[in-house]
Amino acid sequence: MHQFNKKEKLFNLKGIALGNPVLEFATDFNSRAEFFWSHGLISDSTYKLFTTSCNYSRYVSEYYRGNVSPICSRVMGQVSTETSRFVDKYDVTLDVCISSVLSQSKILTTQQVGDTIDVCVEDETVNYLNRQDVQKALHALLVGVHKWAVCSSVLDYELLDLEIPTITIVGRLVKAGIPVMVYSGDQDSVIPLTGSRKLVNQLAEELGLKTTVPYRVWFEGQQVGGWTQAYGNILSFATIRGASHEAPFSQPERSLVLFKAFLEGRPLPEAF
Repeated sequence: MHQFNKKEKLFNLKGIALGNPVLEFATDFNSRAEFFWSHGLISDSTYKLFTTSCNYSRYVSEYYRGNVSPICSRVMGQVSTETSRFVDKYDVTLDVCISSVLSQSKILTTQQVGDTIDVCVEDETVNYLNRQDVQKALHALLVGVHKWAVCSSVLDYELLDLEIPTITIVGRLVKAGIPVMVYSGDQDSVIPLTGSRKLVNQLAEELGLKTTVPYRVWFEGQQVGGWTQAYGNILSFATIRGASHEAPFSQPERSLVLFKAFLEGRPLPEAF
């Protein structure tokens, strides 16, 4: 959009917000080990293996090339055993939908799920969107697939493109005067906040941006919504406390506060 605007001013690009993004392959993926370890998901000995014998970026790189080494296979097997399939890696504090984990058509009761978050909402949404009456009401046509799914093979991404850094693109956008905010749900182990925060801080240093909002808490209502830091009033980082990889799913109110502040170009609430 920015490149196109150089030829013809078509897009009124005011800013870009990136949620739990892959900015730099090694930094983002290798922050998983510390996240697992600090949240008690893996032992000290496994953490040492996961950071010395085979880190996560090496494993993913080998896996996508179809050539996983014996040591990486052993390390990832140990990591998988300790973290358990009954922990949602996209939100390590959220209960899992047992029917999905066990691939059973078992419905959890309200008492089991709890009265704040329906952990089976993704399964229920898929079933809902595959109802013919719903598709008819939405004027939705299935093209190339027989069933709607969250992910499909219709769009076939080049997985090795994950290794191409996007933090450099973020830098070019900031230099062009376009505000960028990177935010992280702080319970996501897939793209942990620590990697994103480190990369944003490094980018600010490279661009010579001074800290304009020191690292501090922000509020949603009378509760801490997360933490934030801003650089040069054009680049910022924020966490959403208690949020998953898809932050609005698990923390909709806090996500809305963050989104509104970004749209209005103002700092996140400093007090309540």
